[in-house]
Amino acid sequence: MPQALARAVVSASGFRDRRDAAESGNPMSTTTTTIESAVERIVAVAGPHIIAGLPLGLGKPNHLINALTQRVAADPSLKLTLYTALSLDVPQPGPGLESAFAGPFIARQFGDDYPVLDYVRQLKKGTLCPRIQVHEFYFQSGAWLGCAEAQRHYISLNYTHVARQLADIGMNVMLQLVARRGDQLSLSCNPDLTFDALDALAALGKPRPLMVCAVHPDLPFLQHDIEVGLDFADLLVATPAHKLFALPREPVIALEHAIGLHASSLVRDGGTLQIGIGALSDALVHALIQRHSHNRDYVGLLAALRGGPADALIAQVGGESVFERGLYGASEMVMDGFMHLRRAGILRRRVFDDLGLQRLLNAGLIAETADTCTLERLIEAGQLPGTLDRPAVEWLMRFGLLPEGSLVADGVLHLADGSRIGSDLLDQDNRHALSQRIQGRRLRGGRYLHGAFYLGSRELYRWLAALGDEDFEGLCMTRVSFINELYGGREALDIAQRFDARFFNTCMMQTLSGAAVSDGLADGRVVSGVGGQYNFVAMAHAIPNGRSALMLRSVREARDGASSNIVWNYGHITIPRHLRDLVITEYGIADLRGQSDQEVVKRLLAISDARFQPALIEQARAAGKLERGFQPPERWQRNTPRALQDALRPFQQQGGYARYPFGSDFEPDELALLPALTRLKADTSSRSGRILALLGALTAGDPPPEQRARLTRVGLDQPRDFKSKLLARMLARRL
Repeated sequence: MPQALARAVVSASGFRDRRDAAESGNPMSTTTTTIESAVERIVAVAGPHIIAGLPLGLGKPNHLINALTQRVAADPSLKLTLYTALSLDVPQPGPGLESAFAGPFIARQFGDDYPVLDYVRQLKKGTLCPRIQVHEFYFQSGAWLGCAEAQRHYISLNYTHVARQLADIGMNVMLQLVARRGDQLSLSCNPDLTFDALDALAALGKPRPLMVCAVHPDLPFLQHDIEVGLDFADLLVATPAHKLFALPREPVIALEHAIGLHASSLVRDGGTLQIGIGALSDALVHALIQRHSHNRDYVGLLAALRGGPADALIAQVGGESVFERGLYGASEMVMDGFMHLRRAGILRRRVFDDLGLQRLLNAGLIAETADTCTLERLIEAGQLPGTLDRPAVEWLMRFGLLPEGSLVADGVLHLADGSRIGSDLLDQDNRHALSQRIQGRRLRGGRYLHGAFYLGSRELYRWLAALGDEDFEGLCMTRVSFINELYGGREALDIAQRFDARFFNTCMMQTLSGAAVSDGLADGRVVSGVGGQYNFVAMAHAIPNGRSALMLRSVREARDGASSNIVWNYGHITIPRHLRDLVITEYGIADLRGQSDQEVVKRLLAISDARFQPALIEQARAAGKLERGFQPPERWQRNTPRALQDALRPFQQQGGYARYPFGSDFEPDELALLPALTRLKADTSSRSGRILALLGALTAGDPPPEQRARLTRVGLDQPRDFKSKLLARMLARRL
């Protein structure tokens, strides 16, 4: 069929007609096709203007995307618009020492055959075909600050509004990495936007896009909301196997551990947890595990950091005790931290898709394992009628309180083992008999974690792939609209499940009015994106017992010195001041909710670095937000890096707060070299620094044998020329 006619059929018909258009009218089979055939199919069905939606992060089928961009670049009649987020790229080390160190690590971490996205590298080089346009709503943090084209085409959207945008612009192709098991597919790492976008298109009466699914053999097969049949895919594509993109685990420095410790005391046992990714999130997870597993040390460290016992805020909002009931996770991103919390026995509170049942669990009137009071509580709450009927029996079977095959007929409950109980529960004998049958049975169908996408270390992927039994059943990847919003007709249930919710996110700066800067700079350039941060902050205000906490380092170190991340004002904000809530730095917690502007200023000053307090106080006075005679309390002057180190030192010496609390992807010799390389890079970042480093190397002797052995990893153990000899000396001085 000619391409023009095929396109006419696409625009005038529905999904099945369009799917058949380029195949001579034959229904599409589930036979796996090649990348080349898939690209030609995409061009025939969606061309000449291909509008493609790509999952964020891990879910991109890179080989297929590269083949499509190459095909469009080679054909002047075609145009391609890509809508996506978080286009991951393998690090590109600089020449010389940096490459010598990073090269082997990158090869080990990502594999020699990892398919780097062509459009990412071409955007960075400025060589992307002008007929290919890339719109992202969330950048890999800081990766695109220097790329004007990426900045121009960035679209600022809340995560939950992306599906609407994809429908509005008429997306005609979706490309997605999937897992396969027999005749079933799993959207696995990225169900976040796929279902929402398909629903949004259908609501507008627009055709379903061509769904192209690439099967990756190593992608974990997860079930529940994200399992679909083979017919979900219009095209099923076989792509070359390659290592999944794994994020290297980050170090956590002392002040980040302090932030995590403060944050962990805001979490209430039996509550809900949302966290992001990065060093601050790792610090929070580590502190939660310490709280649960080494509680005495944990409480002592918190007292040392605060300079005293817990205050009223901790008693009101969080706690310091072990997790008897456990936590439930509801987070757009599933990262390593949730794996560690599950292994530690903390992530174990399960939620259920029934409002009445969930409220009884929240109130502690029933437990997940039925006891002698469970039946009475269910009847009192109206969950069960006075006389058992078919819906009641089905409800009891659905949640595992009766065995499958139970039924009620002629006033009698018939159990699967042949026993019988009268259906009239007003009769004490019947009620007692049913209570005895229910007692000891555990509620079924609960979830300890809901997530919208996952991204993390190789250890996380192995854990997900090996999940079994309750660990497997209790984890549910799902659409982002379920995670990030309280709409869709189930608001009351969502609120009940997110009981005592604590939403932890990071920001770059905090203004003294309580506004947060998380995604961009004052000059308009985008660092990352809003993502779901606004959603979670707003949700914390919408849930009666929910709280939002923004974590940040109080100080930013740069070439020209240190500056405060708590500022009077800034030219860009992400979270407006009217949504201010909890703010955490290494120096403590500021509760801003419902406070006056003056009190907000004071509370943020109380957790700022002492070096910058005088200038901030003067700015607040000049604006009339502090009374002229205000004098800061003497305790604020203790907010110094030295005082913080002194508080943490005894616990660091005990080995409880390691730089890599969850292990490192670096090998031992690399870990030994890494701090020295970091210091050398910092020392030589300025002209004067380079001169001093060279002078030091010229006057220093050759490295001793023990240091020379460490230099082997970067090929400087036996330098062959003058430049290499200087580099070896400079690096050895910093080991």
